[in-house]
Order: sequence, then structure tokens, then C-alpha cells
Amino acid sequence: MRTSRLAVLVLGTMTLAGAAGITPAAADYDYPWCAQGPDLGYPGECAYQTFEQCQASVSGRYLACGENPRFLFRQPPPPSPRRDHRRHRTVYPD
Repeated sequence: MRTSRLAVLVLGTMTLAGAAGITPAAADYDYPWCAQGPDLGYPGECAYQTFEQCQASVSGRYLACGENPRFLFRQPPPPSPRRDHRRHRTVYPD
């Protein structure tokens, strides 16, 4: 009886430790093509760099491919500050 309680405690601790290390998949990537369907939510599973990759993934499933709105309408990065590039001139000794 005591060993079964210990086994359950160890198994529960391992399960919680494993679940704590899982990160949301949507935060890991944001590619231009998404697999979209009723079970995936909006905008879907945006894990595809090309339309062909998306088509291969959704083949035979009740899904379709669509463009990722987060990728299409994201703000461009701010322009980098322009540096004053001075020309180097050759100095000849007298």
C-alpha cells in the first residue's frame, strides 16, 4: 500500500514537471501560411513557409490553407538610425 502511494506521488510529480515545460506552439513560429479548420481556431496552425508545405500537411484532413494575417499585416521594423559615414581621405606625408 505504501509503495503504491509513493509510485502515484512520483508519477504525479513527473507529470506536473513535464507539463510545466510545455510552451504554447503559436509563440514559437509565425510563418506566412496557416492550416485552417474548425478545430484549430483562428488564424490556425501557422507553421508553413510555403503554400506547398501547407497543402501537403492538410491533404486528407478537413482543413484548408490560408494566409497568416499576423504575417501579412505586421508592422515593418523601425528604420535603423543613419550613421554619419565620413569619407576617409588619404594623407600624404610632406
